[in-house]
Amino acid sequence: MAKVKTVFSCQECGYQSAKWLGKCPDCQQWNSFSEEEAVKPSKAGAKSIQGREGRPKTIGEIEHESVQRYATRIGEFDRVMGGGVTVGSLTLIGGEPGIGKSTLLMEVCGKLLAEQSDCKILYVSGEESESQVASRSKRLGVENSNFYIYNETSWQRIIEQVKELKPKFLVLDSIQTTHSNQVESAAGTLSQIREVTYELMSYAKAYGLTCFVIGHVTKEGQIAGPKILEHMVDTVIYFEGDQLGQYRMLRVMKNRFGNTNEVGIFEMRETGLREISNPSQYFLEQSLPGSYGRSLTCILEGSRSLFVEIQALVVENKFAVGRRTTQGLDSNRVALLVAVIDKYLALPLSYNDIYVNVVGGMKLSTRENDLSVIASLLSSYFQHPIESDTIFLGEVGLTGEVRSVPMMEIRLKEITQMNYRRVITSKRAADDFRGKFKLDIVGISKASELKELLFKTT
Repeated sequence: MAKVKTVFSCQECGYQSAKWLGKCPDCQQWNSFSEEEAVKPSKAGAKSIQGREGRPKTIGEIEHESVQRYATRIGEFDRVMGGGVTVGSLTLIGGEPGIGKSTLLMEVCGKLLAEQSDCKILYVSGEESESQVASRSKRLGVENSNFYIYNETSWQRIIEQVKELKPKFLVLDSIQTTHSNQVESAAGTLSQIREVTYELMSYAKAYGLTCFVIGHVTKEGQIAGPKILEHMVDTVIYFEGDQLGQYRMLRVMKNRFGNTNEVGIFEMRETGLREISNPSQYFLEQSLPGSYGRSLTCILEGSRSLFVEIQALVVENKFAVGRRTTQGLDSNRVALLVAVIDKYLALPLSYNDIYVNVVGGMKLSTRENDLSVIASLLSSYFQHPIESDTIFLGEVGLTGEVRSVPMMEIRLKEITQMNYRRVITSKRAADDFRGKFKLDIVGISKASELKELLFKTT
C-alpha cells in the first residue's frame, strides 16, 4: 500500500512545510502548523465560477447590475449591512462563544420569512441538534413552515439538500465544523475551510443564494482559520459584548455593499435581542450626578454620532511603581497622556495609580477623545466634578498642543440636538464654528489650559 504523503500547513497564513515547525517563517506565528494530506494539483486546471463565461470583457460589454436587497426590518442590522441583505451575498459573522450569534441569525431569519412569505430558509447546524435549534426557534417566535433545520457537517450532503429545497437563504453554523470529502483533513483546518468556502461562494454567486456563515474566533478575538476566509466573503461582521452584561454591539469590518464603519447596538433579553434606539442614552443613563473623575466625548461610528463617558480614578500609590489599568482604551495612549500632564501641567500624576474606563464596553481606537481623558484625570486628581453638559473634543500631541478632529460639523449638530451647552475643543475648530450653533464653543491651543478653565477655584 502506497504511503500517504502529508504536508504541514500554517493555519494562519497557509505556508506549507515538509516538516513541523514551531514558528511560521512567513507570518511569525507560534504553534500554528498542523499535518494535512498533500493535495495533488488537478490535471483539469483551475476551477471556474459556475455559470460564468470564461473570457475577458470590455467595460462596454459588461451590463450594470443593480444591487437588490432584502430589508429585515431590524434597523440596527440593516444599517450595518448597508441597507439590507444583498441578494447572492456571503456574510461572515464572528464572535465569542455564547455571545448570541445564532440568536441574531435566527431573528434575522424570522424577519426575512415575515417579509418574504414565499421564500425558504435552510438553517444548517453542525454544533447543535435539530431539537436544540427548534427549541430556540420557538422561543424567538420563528415557527414558519418555510423554515428548515438540518443537522449535518458534510458539505456534499448539505449542497444536495440545497439543490433539492432551492432556498433563498442559507445559514451555515459553523464553517469550522463543515468538512468536504474532497479533502483528507480534519474539519476546521486550512484546506477544509478553503475548499468549503470556495464551493459555497461559487454556488451562491451562480444561483443567487444569500448565505450567512458563522465563524469561531480565537482568544485574540479574530476569526479562527486562515485570513483567506475573510477575503473570499462579501461582508465580515463581529458580534461583540460582555457575556455577563446584556448589551451587544454588531460591528462591520468589511462590506462590499456598504459602509465599513457602522455599528449596531442590541440588548440581550430572554425573548431575544432588542434594538437600542438611543445608544447615547444607553452609555450615559447610569451616570452618578455630581461625581468627579468623569467627562463626556462624542465619537463617530460610521454615520452615527455616539456620546460616551470616560471615567478616571487617580489614587495615591502605596508602592514603588504606579499601576496603569485601562478598559476600552489603549494603555500606551493613556500613558502618553499622563506624561503630557506631568510635563506641561506640572502635576506629579505619574506617581499615582491610574485607572481609566470607557463606560458601556465601548472600545475607542481613535484619538478624538484625548482631551476627554485628560479632563477626567484632572477631575479625579483635584476631586472636582465637571459639569455634565460639557463635551470634550480634541487630539493632544506630545508637545501638549490640542488638534482638531475630523467631521466636526456632524458632531456639533448632534451635540446641539442632545441639548448639551458647552464644547471644549481646539482653538482652530472653535474659530471655524463659533456662532454657527447654539453652543458655547471654547477653543484652547494647549492642554495645560484645561487646568485653569475647569478648576479655577482649586
